[in-house]
Amino acid sequence: MSCGCKTSGDSSHSCGTKSANGCGSVDTCGNSYKLSVFDWLSNINNPSQSQTDFVEVRFKNDRKFFYKNVNKLPLHMGSVITVESSPGHDIGVVSLTGELVKIQMKKKNISEDNPLKIYRLANQKDIEVWQDARGKEESVKIQARKIAYALNLEMKITDVEYQGDGTKVTFFYTAETRVDFRQLIKEFASLFRTKIDMKQIGFRQEAAKVGGIGSCGRELCCSTWLTDFRSVNTNAARYQQLSINPQKLAGQCGKLKCCLNYELDSYLDALSDFPSSSTTLDTEKGKAFCIKIDVFKKRMWFAYADHSMAWYDLDVQDVKKMIAKNKKGEKAQPLEDVKVLDAPVKSVDLIQENNMDRFERRGKGPGKNQNKRKPNNQQKQENKPAVNQGEKRKRISEKPTDKPVDKPAQPNAKSPQQKPKNFKKKPQPKRDDNA
Repeated sequence: MSCGCKTSGDSSHSCGTKSANGCGSVDTCGNSYKLSVFDWLSNINNPSQSQTDFVEVRFKNDRKFFYKNVNKLPLHMGSVITVESSPGHDIGVVSLTGELVKIQMKKKNISEDNPLKIYRLANQKDIEVWQDARGKEESVKIQARKIAYALNLEMKITDVEYQGDGTKVTFFYTAETRVDFRQLIKEFASLFRTKIDMKQIGFRQEAAKVGGIGSCGRELCCSTWLTDFRSVNTNAARYQQLSINPQKLAGQCGKLKCCLNYELDSYLDALSDFPSSSTTLDTEKGKAFCIKIDVFKKRMWFAYADHSMAWYDLDVQDVKKMIAKNKKGEKAQPLEDVKVLDAPVKSVDLIQENNMDRFERRGKGPGKNQNKRKPNNQQKQENKPAVNQGEKRKRISEKPTDKPVDKPAQPNAKSPQQKPKNFKKKPQPKRDDNA
């Protein structure tokens, strides 16, 4: 559940509330920021009745750390707090409380000895200084990149983060090799008048800080939940029968995508039931080698050494039987006799099914609903004797040609009064006196 406070994900705005105490949500607050957390233990009562004093605090982008609530402050998700730093203090937002913090600390191997402390809830002055420092970060990053380019340093300054009290600024950069930035630090200190801290990060950490949308259409895993960056090699793509295309396999960081490792174990488990891809079959028509493997259909494609363009898909069980025959010294059947027959495809006659006049209105004439109110009309017509066509023509010819005489109106009948027709006179042509 979200707290409904419509946070923008920026830690300088907390969860969108006006107070530094946050929104009081028990599940999550501001779930749009990077590496958001859902407290799945919030609705479970603690049997020990003793709550942990450690809380997780988030800062800019993906930076998080754990602090101890030594003053027993009433903290919950979204609370803006002042924490211990070196030197001075820093401002952060509480992202997690309760027993789940202990699980996260154990997972990240963080000791509970000599922890950093939480000073107080941030007051209005602390928040104003913090926001002023955050407002200068973009301009400082542009100036820092210009200075690094002027010194011909092979490095890229990715992000800049000011401390909450403005006494220190940290520059995150990426580089292929070791960089001597002693002169760079002197230039930064004289220009920005504050303590300078340089921190090198990897290319995957850079993508996590910047964020973005992956080729799958979703937000990057490294900026939402992934923090354990494991090595990825091209063997993961080969096991999954993917083409070795660097442009498709590489992510926004320029390295192989981390998601190549997600289903690797499942593929390895499925491939254990397959013969080796280097298997060669000795058939009656010659030797055949494996071209590719389909894990989902459990098929293997083989081709003759002499005719490599003709592929034959075989079932895995049939391939195992052929290998068993070869081990006995016998030649297996030709691939044409063992290949999997494709299911026949039903042809659909679109011209017959879709008539050209299917959208035309049928039976929409004026007399369509004429006989609906007269159910006895059909019975009357059935009771009538059949009339010969000659007799019908004779009756028509015997009809009088004179017009029928108007019948006198009945006294009780009401006839509508006919209005006299207004005849317009034609205008007379004007006389031309000059003629």
